[in-house]
Amino acid sequence: MAHTRVYRNGVLEAEGFPVAAVSDHLADPAATVWLDFCAPTEADLAAISEELGLHPLAVEDAVHEHQRAKLDRYDSHAFLTAYSAKLDDATGTLVVSELAAFITGQALVTVRKDENFAIDAVAARWDSAGELAKNGVGFLLHGLLDYVVDGHFEVVQALDEQIEHLEDLVFDERPRYTDMQRRSFALRKSLVQVRRVVLPMREVVNAIMRRDLHVVDGEMQPYFQDVYDHVLRASEWTESLRDLVTTIRETQLNIQGNRLNTIMKKVTSWAAIIAIPTAVTGFYGQNVPYPGFQSTAGFWTSTLVILLLSVGLYLSFKKRDWL
Repeated sequence: MAHTRVYRNGVLEAEGFPVAAVSDHLADPAATVWLDFCAPTEADLAAISEELGLHPLAVEDAVHEHQRAKLDRYDSHAFLTAYSAKLDDATGTLVVSELAAFITGQALVTVRKDENFAIDAVAARWDSAGELAKNGVGFLLHGLLDYVVDGHFEVVQALDEQIEHLEDLVFDERPRYTDMQRRSFALRKSLVQVRRVVLPMREVVNAIMRRDLHVVDGEMQPYFQDVYDHVLRASEWTESLRDLVTTIRETQLNIQGNRLNTIMKKVTSWAAIIAIPTAVTGFYGQNVPYPGFQSTAGFWTSTLVILLLSVGLYLSFKKRDWL
């Protein structure tokens, strides 16, 4: 079941009509048509492909998944691939959804690879900016890209908050190293995925804004420039967060190493203190006569020696901050 809309002279005239009626609407130069398919096959796109003169390679890319974010230009149309993104706050993992779009002079055809891409949210953006509908396909394309890029920006912002929380865990008095390592690995993996979908959008939006593509007119130019600025901010933010996660991981390892050194220093110091009573009692445990042998004086002498040497060694270690 495809979503369909037709705008005529900047006014939403009809929606939900059969795909077979698209050719009737396109016969009017004042009409702009939107079609949306979810997980179609090449056979599903065959009729509209012939109607709009879509290139077979573009149709093949629209059906198959895992295309890179790009903008390809053909004689009769342009082909766009982009990804929406959403962050799972509980696990720190990223959920991405692929979208393909055919851009012609009078029509925008979107092809979603799954239901995770919220096309209804895109339609809501079009409805909220109806005064721009007179700009045709440029208006539809702007709403689509604006939704995708804003989603990227929200993901990057959420990752920033997750990383700030991770920073607090690093300097916790009782850090849980296993949880921190798992969380930092998940965030780093999500940042790599975000980088793959965000960075190519700079070239995509920049290419769409070129005048020789004839998609963005003068009135829509500032709106696409705003989308491009958001793309740049999201890209720069992603790069800085990637460096920050690496720094946090290195800091975590340094703190863990320092704490281990402190623990080893304390254990070694206490072992040295415990060695004093062992040495003294070992001496007085000899089976040969010595001063105080088999007398109460010998017991008190050994006890005093143990106390004096242990306290002296403890104070010496404490002064050196070993304990």
